Amino acid sequence: MANFRLDGNVALVTGGGGVLGAHFAHTLGKAGAHVAIAGRRLEPLEKVAGELRKQGISALPVTMDVTQESSVAEAFSTIEDTFGSVDVIINNAGVAITKTAITLSLNEWQQVVDTNLKGGWIICSEAARRLVAAGKPGAIVNITSILGHRVGGAVLAYTTAKAGMEQMTRALALEWARYGIRVNALAPGYVETDLNRDFFATDSGKAMIQRIPQRRLGSPEDLEGALLLLASNASSYMTGSSIVVDGGHLHSTL
Repeated sequence: MANFRLDGNVALVTGGGGVLGAHFAHTLGKAGAHVAIAGRRLEPLEKVAGELRKQGISALPVTMDVTQESSVAEAFSTIEDTFGSVDVIINNAGVAITKTAITLSLNEWQQVVDTNLKGGWIICSEAARRLVAAGKPGAIVNITSILGHRVGGAVLAYTTAKAGMEQMTRALALEWARYGIRVNALAPGYVETDLNRDFFATDSGKAMIQRIPQRRLGSPEDLEGALLLLASNASSYMTGSSIVVDGGHLHSTL
């Protein structure tokens, strides 16, 4: 199991103030990584960092707007000054707007695509440039979604951006393999969080759960195995792959 350890690695988790980002940070930290958690608002990042430090994990909260190159570059420099080169990147920042395609405004489209796809690319490119300059290998894990593989109603911009991120993963894996930089994707299905828990308690939400073959929602803990696999040397011969963790939902016809 030593290949799943991350001792000495420096990991960055974007969207680190949310439920999934915070859990990813804990998972990587428990595997031995120094963890930087990034997001737009400092307060939730500091809370997560405090929880990590109580467990003996080296943690650094850093503000970052993934849609702005200068903000991303500044955050990477801050992390390097504290921990050294970032060599594990969990590209987790994302937003969604639930509207039908005909009512979705251009500004709303742009907001979703900018954060999920453009922001994902800015993170990947900044990380790769620094790793290549340092002559170091690295692992990039793009957090996508089963909606990058199938479609759903009223999430046009989100599903388009996540599909783009899946294809970006494959393209970057092809180009960056020569540098020892692996790029893979983790595509969760419906995972219960504070944001969606009330919906899944409704009749509509319960009906949606019944369309998942395992008849349950995922939990952040269900993503730990795949995350550690892709972030660590246990997946040293994997790049351009996408692991779906969804209780079989992708294979449902409903």
